[in-house]
Amino acid sequence: MERLPLWSRPVKEYLQTAIEVYKEAAITPQPALCCVQQAALFLPGLVIPPAMEQMNYGCGTTVHLQDMAPDQRILYIGVGGGLEALKFAYFCRQPGGVVAVDPVDEMLDRARINLEEAARLNDWFEPEFVELYLGDALDLPVADATVDLVAQNCLFNIFEPAELRVALQQVRRVLKPGGRLILSDPIATRPVPEHLRRDERLRAMCLSGCLPLDTYLDLIAQAGFGQIDVRARRPYRMLDRTRYNLPADLLLESVELAAYNLPVPPDGPCIFTGKTAIYTGSDEHFDDRAGHIIPVDVPSAVCDKTAAKLASLAHPQLVITPSTWHYSGGGCC
Repeated sequence: MERLPLWSRPVKEYLQTAIEVYKEAAITPQPALCCVQQAALFLPGLVIPPAMEQMNYGCGTTVHLQDMAPDQRILYIGVGGGLEALKFAYFCRQPGGVVAVDPVDEMLDRARINLEEAARLNDWFEPEFVELYLGDALDLPVADATVDLVAQNCLFNIFEPAELRVALQQVRRVLKPGGRLILSDPIATRPVPEHLRRDERLRAMCLSGCLPLDTYLDLIAQAGFGQIDVRARRPYRMLDRTRYNLPADLLLESVELAAYNLPVPPDGPCIFTGKTAIYTGSDEHFDDRAGHIIPVDVPSAVCDKTAAKLASLAHPQLVITPSTWHYSGGGCC
């Protein structure tokens, strides 16, 4: 498999630290490094090599049935042990259907070994279903507008904001119009103090680089994604006050979301966080004369922008429910 040049720019120290941390994790699997706190996705006929499970360095999942479609080309950023690349290949089942990049030679070597083992355990799988490349999120080795879906799990939080902006722009560059970014990443329930943000090893371990969700969503929107769906939000880690020298415990969460390569509307992106609008009047529906029809007594998913506009009407028979942090489509926006 081809290997492309890596780091055409000087490597910042904190990124070099991250490379060293994951080099160690490739050589000696470290299940506690960044583990998924949820049941594994069961797919009929899929047998996962134990080494892949041990190297599941993620904070959630990026593999969702609603994102799967025929003849997709999928880019996975930060292949790790290859677990989610294998799961995506389960749906693609074609040579080059999944392209996976990683900046760590040792991790690529480990993923290759794991995928070869997966081929021995699964009659349907061929190693060429997943193409492995040495590359990084800041300069993706993929042509413009050639990918239907980009996925990353517990990687972008390592970046400082300047690099995160570049990574998001790179994702948009390689996505086809209407394509989507599926990510799972840690977030912070309040800003992480500077003394922790400067700790390069804690950042590499996905602990100190976390941004508050609103800040993260703003950066995704600024990169040009016109719609963002928040699909799940759950506790991830606790930075306790004693161990991390904090005035109070700081809860980190993980968020799973989809960001769509759609034009940003003039009034801003549509961000769905699980809010609904409910009309309880005597008519069959409520029409806000701005393109939103709310049927009587039936909760209708609305983006946060529309929810705010409907709430501003102060209509006595219009109820806006709070964010559930779970949205899987079907909105009126």
